[in-house]
Amino acid sequence: MPSPATEPFALTYRVCPQHPQAHLFAVELVIGDPPAGSLQLAMPAWCPGSYMIRDFARNLQQLTAQDGQGRPLPLTKHDKQTWEIATGVACSGPLIIRYQVYAWDFTVRSAHLDCTHAYFNGPSLLLEVVGLADRACRIELRPPAGDAYRDWRLATSLRPLTAEPLGFGAYQADDYADLIDHPVEMGRFDRVAFAVRGVPHALAISGRQRCDHERLRQDLTRLCEEHAALFGELPLDRYLFLATAVAEGYGGLEHRFSSSLLCARDDLPRPLERGAASPGQVVAETVPAAPTPGYRRFLGLCSHEYFHLWHVTRIRPQALMAGDLSGEVHTRLLWAFEGITSYYDELALVRSGCIDTGAYLQLLAETITRVMRTPGRLVQTLAESSFDAWTKFYRADENGPNAVVSYYVKGALVALALDLTIRQGTAGRVCLDDVMRALWERHGRTGIGVPERGVEVIAAQVSGLDLDGFFAQALDSTDDLDLEPLLATVGIQMRLRPATGAQDLGGAVECFGPVSAGPTLGIRLRAGTTDAVIQTVLTGGAGECAGLASGDHVVAVDGLRATADNLERLVAAVEAPVRLHLFRRDELLELVASPRPAAADTCELMLLAAAPEAAVQARAAWLASGA
Repeated sequence: MPSPATEPFALTYRVCPQHPQAHLFAVELVIGDPPAGSLQLAMPAWCPGSYMIRDFARNLQQLTAQDGQGRPLPLTKHDKQTWEIATGVACSGPLIIRYQVYAWDFTVRSAHLDCTHAYFNGPSLLLEVVGLADRACRIELRPPAGDAYRDWRLATSLRPLTAEPLGFGAYQADDYADLIDHPVEMGRFDRVAFAVRGVPHALAISGRQRCDHERLRQDLTRLCEEHAALFGELPLDRYLFLATAVAEGYGGLEHRFSSSLLCARDDLPRPLERGAASPGQVVAETVPAAPTPGYRRFLGLCSHEYFHLWHVTRIRPQALMAGDLSGEVHTRLLWAFEGITSYYDELALVRSGCIDTGAYLQLLAETITRVMRTPGRLVQTLAESSFDAWTKFYRADENGPNAVVSYYVKGALVALALDLTIRQGTAGRVCLDDVMRALWERHGRTGIGVPERGVEVIAAQVSGLDLDGFFAQALDSTDDLDLEPLLATVGIQMRLRPATGAQDLGGAVECFGPVSAGPTLGIRLRAGTTDAVIQTVLTGGAGECAGLASGDHVVAVDGLRATADNLERLVAAVEAPVRLHLFRRDELLELVASPRPAAADTCELMLLAAAPEAAVQARAAWLASGA
């Protein structure tokens, strides 16, 4: 290995999962030509794409510094994430910083290390040298020592310097922002390779799983092709999906050349079973079944993060471009960047042929239902939801559904309403696709940040419509969106009805049947337990009026044992009022509740059998593939 003094890079990082059993990464940072006097090191407080202060510095330990002669240099900690090193008047040779990072956060945002694999997202592991963030970086990625790790491979979108494909070794980055924008997976994983517009793509799947690689290859290819067709170009030379399969999990984080995904292994497509051929008989190719709800969810996750390749990582809010990773950066634009992406992640599934129209309407109905079942939509505007993501959305507590609306979910409905409004107002000549292409031309390709109301301005300019009233209602008021007449313009009828149970999210139907409004307490139970433990008491419901509270463990309804499975049935079977026995902390309480009819908050969508021809054509244009 060449000595640090002769390396052509001003900054060299060396990363090794040194102690997998103790979950410790060892990091060495070599500064080839340190400034005289002093310099500062900083660990990010948050990571791009996830708007919550995570204080990654809390996992850093044993930080030391020395000069090229091996002499220790004094370190002064200024705050929770910043250190100063006194280099002296004339620092002798390169400056070497060493530290360890404890990695046991099994998410796409941080770092995780054990004897089965190593993963890290750059902001959680790599210190920034303040004032040198614009310098090119070399990063050497090393495997753990020992025969047990001899078959480990490496997956990352970093540009190799000396490393072989899937191999450990040296990689390079243009600057610190580029360095931390390429997550790294080390271990044993399956790899599915494909190409989109001649650009190499791959999916690396870690974790125990057995899935249909060929189906993933086909579906991801046409899904990515669909997004590339919308924007008209693919602005990169490689792309990598990093997926980790677990028993239960869901999440993703976008990067410029890759994305990190966490999924349930059962959401991956199962291998096709092909029959055996008798002598002289030819077995027909097995036709893949329609995607399961789980596989739809996984494809939607891939679709969402891939759309961010354009929208978020290259088309960026001006506020986020002007801010840094040391503290919160507020913007009202998250509704557009995450909400519009959430709209297109499912729309691309039907446009690409991964799902049919009925499956898409099922997903759309479920999205509408989720918003309608959120009392917080009547409390918080969408712009406020975006601005307060740091303290409310990402830190939502048991009262979250009553106080907060998701800029992902309601944002997706605003994008739908905007798309259909533009299509209707321009007789189909313009749509949201055109707005996205204009955003790409003016902001993505140029690198100019989007101002706080920039999306609204471009939407009005591209469509030629006066959209002030639309955005005032959709973004700055708590009024419900009037989706029913908009959906009718594409031959879809919508209705809201009471739910038949907690698992009823509505969906696509062939006809609207009668549904009675059963009695309900207006509560939500904690998931993952057989006991009836209250997670949330909804505003204005019977439970709130009776005095129920989050954390209450309901043990009986009118003298009969209550569980998570039977609580609704017990309440429905008893004439009001209902006598409830429950534990609050360790105290047994008896409360009386008067259940109320379930609200009409469950969406059903139906294709109109006798829709006007104009509506049928508008629907076909809306759902048509652009690839």
